[in-house]
Amino acid sequence: MSVHVDAAGNIRGCYSATQPSMPRLLIGSHLDTVPRAGAFDGVLGVVLGVALVNLLAGRRLNFQIEVVGFSEEEGVRFGVPFIGSRALAGTAGDIDVLVLDAIRAFGLDPSRIGEARVGDDALGYLEFHIEQGPLLESLDFPLGVVEAIVGQSRVDVVFEGKANHAGTTPMNLRRDALAGAAEWICKVESEAQATHGLVATVGRLQVQPGAGNVIAGTALASLDVRHADDAIRKRAVAAIQEHANEIATRRGLSVSWECRLDQASVAMDPLLMENLKHSVRVSGYPLHQMVSGAGHDAMIMATRMPAAMLFLRSPGGISHHPDENVRAEDVAAALMAGEAFLEKLRESALS
Repeated sequence: MSVHVDAAGNIRGCYSATQPSMPRLLIGSHLDTVPRAGAFDGVLGVVLGVALVNLLAGRRLNFQIEVVGFSEEEGVRFGVPFIGSRALAGTAGDIDVLVLDAIRAFGLDPSRIGEARVGDDALGYLEFHIEQGPLLESLDFPLGVVEAIVGQSRVDVVFEGKANHAGTTPMNLRRDALAGAAEWICKVESEAQATHGLVATVGRLQVQPGAGNVIAGTALASLDVRHADDAIRKRAVAAIQEHANEIATRRGLSVSWECRLDQASVAMDPLLMENLKHSVRVSGYPLHQMVSGAGHDAMIMATRMPAAMLFLRSPGGISHHPDENVRAEDVAAALMAGEAFLEKLRESALS
């Protein structure tokens, strides 16, 4: 494979076809992860792409294969996810100065990010990924074909009050930003519990000044809201924002609301999905179709080309944790289905 790193930090390896002008199938996932994570989220999908090319043993197909290891999917470092895949999709837009500085520090030229965009010769995109949930294990199935990826909203919320002495300030005269944030977090949980299929998470909370004997003057919180129906998700976000406003007003606080991501739900391509379902069946494995509750690079690539996604069972339903794992026999199943997928695509390209 010919390999290069593009201006967004994506590692890209191209396996040529029988003819140079033939279209390409992209296979990829992400190389970054979250703090104190496991070894398989994202990375497994990249390794499986390389393994599929290796299994060809030098045989060339009537389409190219490009394996992509995306540089930034999780959004942990900069608060904005999918930097790598958005560069390939041509939807990177305005990039935060901190990201630009990091790209330069890595030795790349951010002014050339536009060159990372995939050309018009793409057949589609295929992503292998661990499920990151318990469903496949509960069914005792090794694989699952993804039908759609839920939409998600990510918001930074800041409650501002007044820092003051913890011992000398009466309870009725306090403007405690942390107490307001805590009440709001409970409302976030209640909103999600009251709406079928909705998940809402406050996963990060920073308190200033952060001393045990000082009333918190500022509380910065993250909000993550997801649902397969974008209308339901947006109504929930609006309700959660209204809760924040009501709590802040009643407690004498101010609250600011900055939307960092408003990602619509994405359906996978029907034709590639049928190809993938066929590939699972002919490989001798039970077929299960499912919705992904986690965001993936496939949802970004689907804005640019047909996309499909195959989940592998997650033992214990564990992910974003050091105990994250995968079964060797499930990896073998994914490789068999992947080989069948390539063969089906080769036959389709011939017809």
